[in-house]
Amino acid sequence: MKIILICATTLDGFIARHSNEKTNWTKDLSLFKSQTMGYPVIMGSTTYETLENELVGRKIIVFHRNDEPKEIINELSISHKQVFIAGGGKTNERFKNYLTDMYITPHPIIFGKGIKLFESSSSMISTKLVKKVKVQNTSSLYQYQLKVESIK
Repeated sequence: MKIILICATTLDGFIARHSNEKTNWTKDLSLFKSQTMGYPVIMGSTTYETLENELVGRKIIVFHRNDEPKEIINELSISHKQVFIAGGGKTNERFKNYLTDMYITPHPIIFGKGIKLFESSSSMISTKLVKKVKVQNTSSLYQYQLKVESIK
């Protein structure tokens, strides 16, 4: 099963300014919708609470700190070919060792501080670029689809 981290980041690697941010700076929501439609999307409870609209057409799994990533993955692998991890930083960190792919859309902004893509990671993730996808209705925004090769 493919386990795909999908997110928009700033150039300095942040996914939000603070934990209650209603993310309105991201320009790739239509791409996110088309890619995740029909698949399970795992997100942390804080991220879930910041959603302004329900994610119709997708099974949403709200991840809590006492949940076990491996158990959720095993359960989903019975009936799904892929699942998306959609943050926040704590949830991304907990699923990091299971990632097979990453779909990252860097936006041309810098926060300087905020919620990191991975909360407290000291490991290095090696990836290989598989595909670059232009984000519709933008002049120069791309999503980078990466294959995770190793996590050390």
